[in-house]
Amino acid sequence: MKWLIASDIHGSAYYCEKLISAFNKEKADKMIILGDILYHGPRNDLPEGYAPKSVISMLNPLKDKLLCVRGNCDTEVDQMVLDFPILADYALLPIGDNLIFITHGHKFNTTAIPPLSDGDILLHGHTHVPKCEKFGDFIYMNPGSVSIPKEDSPHGYMTLDDGNFLWKSFDGDIYMEYTF
Repeated sequence: MKWLIASDIHGSAYYCEKLISAFNKEKADKMIILGDILYHGPRNDLPEGYAPKSVISMLNPLKDKLLCVRGNCDTEVDQMVLDFPILADYALLPIGDNLIFITHGHKFNTTAIPPLSDGDILLHGHTHVPKCEKFGDFIYMNPGSVSIPKEDSPHGYMTLDDGNFLWKSFDGDIYMEYTF
């Protein structure tokens, strides 16, 4: 199964459209969204094409293809307009003999480590900075941000296909890779 992994759309219809285009181009089976779907948050400037209602109408038709966790900007009000669940703090995805601990990053992160076993993956967004690094006994990964990337990182996403993780910009460039 091929997964597309993204985080921090923050209500940008402009970048959500690029994300859905990438999802279709990648021929991914499912999409993981690591939170912060509709609201831009008080610390961020408005992202390009800020139109949360348009993001709702773009994502709701994909409801059977989405696995989402709650970001610090996601609320019960957001859940009322989205046709897929977004309020879980984390999800677990088995990969071989290990687990991917999927979360946004504001509760569980490298300073508030969830229960992980040797070789597990902690996957979160929140920082808007792409990462792939060994951290103790586990691997920490972050796809960066769809709409408000930081530290000169590109607007983009990750894919997971047969144990191979790729970080990609919306321009189609692969800029990081990890094989599990």
